[in-house]
Amino acid sequence: MADVFSPDWLALREPADVKARSPRLASLVGGALPADVVHALDLGTGTGSNVRYLAERLPGRQDWLLVDADSRLIEEAKRKSSFGIARVVDLVEAVASPELGIFSGRDLVTASALLDLVSARWLHGLAGKCRQVGAAVLFSLTYDGDIRCMPAESEDELIRDLVNRHQQGDKGFGPALGPAASGAAERCFADLGYRVESEPSPWVLTPDARDDVAAAPSTGELQRQLIEGWAEAASEMAPERLRSIEDWRSRRLAHVNANRSCLTVGHSDMAAWLPEYYVPELR
Repeated sequence: MADVFSPDWLALREPADVKARSPRLASLVGGALPADVVHALDLGTGTGSNVRYLAERLPGRQDWLLVDADSRLIEEAKRKSSFGIARVVDLVEAVASPELGIFSGRDLVTASALLDLVSARWLHGLAGKCRQVGAAVLFSLTYDGDIRCMPAESEDELIRDLVNRHQQGDKGFGPALGPAASGAAERCFADLGYRVESEPSPWVLTPDARDDVAAAPSTGELQRQLIEGWAEAASEMAPERLRSIEDWRSRRLAHVNANRSCLTVGHSDMAAWLPEYYVPELR
């Protein structure tokens, strides 16, 4: 697979992320946050895109702690963002530790494009930490297993199934939840007494505009990298199907190059808060 944690990939996907996210859930979770200063924790911050999105959508002054295990991404986050403190943190250890650590005093715990990479055990530990400090949570762009391609090709369903199997491999947190992550997170937080709301947040990547490319970010390169990554993941899961996977890859890339490709990649956003902390008039 391509390096989905590289700064270049994160920069390429950021416009699609912003377009797909649920502003309603970001606004809704604000009702569970203090009106004066919000102490927020961004897990797996990457280059800080989640913070850049939320900073102008949350109430009051904000005190951010941005954490990631990758030092190169933390350096990029420091360069691109002027919000709070960015630190290198092992997220597995942070959740497994008996100490509150980075969670201490936080009103909001948030992450983007993270939950489908983690294990059920890690997710339960995360929910427990959030419950201990009474934090509201907002998790965006969790992959849900839905991939749709137009124009259709006969191998599309096979590729999707192989990619979804690949998504369940260990991504550094134990066996990943992959497409099951959204449902698992909703149940996990609801079981701890949280009010939970979710909304779909799919990428809908249409052909690039021929006559007004400057009007919107190009999706062509994002589509190409997705197709290459899907083909590589599928080949790892079914090497005996390599020839048909390569044929699919070539046809899909030809659709992109001919400006006729549309890809839909399913994600969901989830907001959760403890009812006793919610202030309805801040909706």
